[in-house]
Amino acid sequence: TQYGTLLRNGPGLFSVGNTSYKHWFDGMALIHSFTFKDGDVFYKSKFLKSETYKKNIAANRIVVSEFGTMVYPDPCKNIFSKAFSYLMNAIPDFTDNNLINIIRYGKDYYASSEVNYINQIDPLTLDTLGRTNYRNHIAINLATAHPHYDEEGNTYNMGTAIMNFGKPKYVIFKVPANATDKEKKKPALGNVEQICSIPFRSTLYPSYFHSFGMTENYIVFVEQAFKLDILKLATAYFRDVNWGSCLKFDKDDITLIHLVSRKTGKTVNAKYYADAFVVFHHINAYEEDSHVVFDLITYQDSNLYDMFYIHNMKQDVDKFIETNKDFSRPTCQRFVLPLNVDKETPPDTNLVRLQDTTAKAMLKQDGSIYCTPDTIFEGLELPGINYKFNSKKYRYFYGTRVEWSPYPSKIAKVDIATRTHQVWIEEECYPSEPVFVASPDAAEEDDGVILSSVVSFNPQKPPFLVVLDAKSFKEIARATIDTAVHMDLHGFCLKYIYSEYKKFTIDHQLHCKNDFFQSCK
Repeated sequence: TQYGTLLRNGPGLFSVGNTSYKHWFDGMALIHSFTFKDGDVFYKSKFLKSETYKKNIAANRIVVSEFGTMVYPDPCKNIFSKAFSYLMNAIPDFTDNNLINIIRYGKDYYASSEVNYINQIDPLTLDTLGRTNYRNHIAINLATAHPHYDEEGNTYNMGTAIMNFGKPKYVIFKVPANATDKEKKKPALGNVEQICSIPFRSTLYPSYFHSFGMTENYIVFVEQAFKLDILKLATAYFRDVNWGSCLKFDKDDITLIHLVSRKTGKTVNAKYYADAFVVFHHINAYEEDSHVVFDLITYQDSNLYDMFYIHNMKQDVDKFIETNKDFSRPTCQRFVLPLNVDKETPPDTNLVRLQDTTAKAMLKQDGSIYCTPDTIFEGLELPGINYKFNSKKYRYFYGTRVEWSPYPSKIAKVDIATRTHQVWIEEECYPSEPVFVASPDAAEEDDGVILSSVVSFNPQKPPFLVVLDAKSFKEIARATIDTAVHMDLHGFCLKYIYSEYKKFTIDHQLHCKNDFFQSCK
């Protein structure tokens, strides 16, 4: 028996009427799914019917601002409506175009980005059920689209409280597994529990964060030197600049690393810090022999976002490489934080006692701990693991191999123990984030399969879902799709059970086809 659904989310519509988005992360959210049943694969896609989508379609133009595209009043409007628009944008009410990920709170599934709005969806029909505002349940303006789930089904996430919520702070919160109240139709967020808050180290320049780490006992929060300028954010509309320009990397600053107890909400007293870097994705974190080990993907600059402006993505590969050859490559790095420090330890002592890493944690004269990483691998993004090993010691992670291009060209499997890797590649094909699905009777960490949605810019090559044996990294099967498929970002895997992947056919469900083709005009 084989059944289950792979949900994916990403930008899918870049023009409305005569207006177009300027950045790939601005496109209106298009959710698609691959449902496995008895050897067949069923494909479905629908636009997220957010308020942003409805307003744009009704106006036949882009009327809601996004990360890289600032929208101004229709020139045909009178001076009073223009002035009102400017006044309303003094404090941004962000878009609800949730195009980054699919997340779960309780038994509710949501399309999510990094703003205060999330949209609930039906994971089987892909219908949009309605939007929820975090601010109605917990005092935050922004929240990540990369929560963690523990073995009991509880969800942990982080947000930022910037405006109207007292002293600015980062907020860590938990939504219990049983939070969904189907009878009273209340959202799972109605039962949210705040674990703790961490004050900004700089009131007007909070750290940007896209994800965070979690071990059995701790939350790992990296307060990086990639910061949001609050004053620029509040005045962006008037200065004719987009929200993306309000993020700046301070290469001369330091990175602070916070450890927070999941049980008590208290922050570990030690001051851990590292050199400045930019991070978007954590890979995994765990505890070993009184150390916290966490792996993430770092950059030495903040130019990644610039790579995804539409005018950059339309360049041919050779020109793109020449234009962006100074961009920092993604580097998978391991940091190790010692939990117990003997008061008699002399300064400039490396406190890391683990034997399988070159990461260091040097005790400084003032009692702070300066951390330097162990580099595991270079040139990989969108990392994933066997999620049964989340918060535990692990050996393998998977991701998309990236060269000097915004388009991933290969899927890679990295063996941390041997520092070797395997790749899957097909000419003129671009795979999405690989998703690991464990075998029901898995005896080893890499017993299972890798799923990835693959697209090509060659019209003679139809898109397909590829299935790889996670151990050998050889292709087992593919399901070819008879319609256009968009490049996506992240997603969620509903429960899978499988025996053998032998036969795959495709049935693109017709009632979804028209919904999709709006993006292909």
